[in-house]
Amino acid sequence: MEPLGRIGAATVDVLQVLLDSDRPRWGLEVIKTTGRPSGSVYPLLERLEQHGWVVSSWEVETERRGPRRRLYELTVEGAQEARRVCARATARGVTPRPFRPREAG
Repeated sequence: MEPLGRIGAATVDVLQVLLDSDRPRWGLEVIKTTGRPSGSVYPLLERLEQHGWVVSSWEVETERRGPRRRLYELTVEGAQEARRVCARATARGVTPRPFRPREAG
């Protein structure tokens, strides 16, 4: 697994959402939960995937209307690194943005 390099507050927010989840999350869900703009979240998710921290797959559900969603989840190694990064950020006083309640959907 490659190191990520610079890790800012937006990365910590995205990692925390993925860590706190017991299932894969789709991009718009991460955006709504973190309050971060799509122009920040999607490039971060792509970067995390390129570095082996996250894997993604297309939703296979056919009952839901609308376009398929791309689902993201941490790899085992990615989860370990995410916990380390989030703990270090907390120790430095960087706290994730207050998460918005997840909307049903």
